[in-house]
Amino acid sequence: MKKRTVSLVLALTMAMTMTACAGEQQDKQESKETEKQAEEKKEPEQKEEVKEEPVELTVFAAASMTETLTEIGDLYTKEHPEVKVSFNFDSSGTLKTQIQEGAVCDLFISAGQKQMDQLDTKADPQVNTEGLDYVLESSRTDILENKVTLCVAEGSQSGIESFDDLAEALKNKQILMAMGNEDVPVGQYTQKILDYYGLQEEELAAAGKISYGSNVKEVTTQISEGSVDCGVIYCTDAYSAGLTVSDSATPEMCGQVIYPASVLKTSAHQEEAQAFLDYLQTEESMEIFEKVGFSPVNQEG
Repeated sequence: MKKRTVSLVLALTMAMTMTACAGEQQDKQESKETEKQAEEKKEPEQKEEVKEEPVELTVFAAASMTETLTEIGDLYTKEHPEVKVSFNFDSSGTLKTQIQEGAVCDLFISAGQKQMDQLDTKADPQVNTEGLDYVLESSRTDILENKVTLCVAEGSQSGIESFDDLAEALKNKQILMAMGNEDVPVGQYTQKILDYYGLQEEELAAAGKISYGSNVKEVTTQISEGSVDCGVIYCTDAYSAGLTVSDSATPEMCGQVIYPASVLKTSAHQEEAQAFLDYLQTEESMEIFEKVGFSPVNQEG
């Protein structure tokens, strides 16, 4: 009788132990599943909190593009919040030097072919005299055309209404004209106009009849402030400054005013730079360029 009782007690004890273990395992399994579900709910919330910083795209561009590119850049970042576009505006010669000296730049837009050629290993060695290799060949393109214009200061009594009048007044050393430095594209176009009329720049400068600007904006300011009788600037800058254009130079006087652009080989964001360059060539961007006087490149010009 005692043996049966002991056996029965042992059996009951084992059954209770097994039940308890099973219950404990079930509790652990349920606890793991609960924790897993909680983690799964938290994970999307954590992912939403992690936001990638936008790519900062640095664009070096000719000073004459300040207003238009700033407007286009604002539109682009609204459409592409993953990209932040920063601009450095100055004369193309200054920008070229900054690039050569190691400044961070992803996209370069010059107001003249010379400054771009000086960075392009594929260009004429007589222009790229240092053998510089910054231009990403597949990206280089001519995006815009501008016009070189003559603007007379408001209230000027010079009587100048055309480039012919300008040439005559300079020959007689009757006026003070503003122009860009020799390393500035607008200055180089002006030099060609002086050559076209047989005028000697050095002689005029020595006589105090030429005032120089380090970029086209400085030349424009001199005209606007009336510190000179007249000056040679782009039609786009005349528009932005509210100046009246007296005359426009013909291609025979100074050639076409072409703006080349290129992604740089040194760029850490070549794909983003190319995307922005493509955007600059869209109809939406061209409308902004055209309203200040830029135009698509005339390939037959």
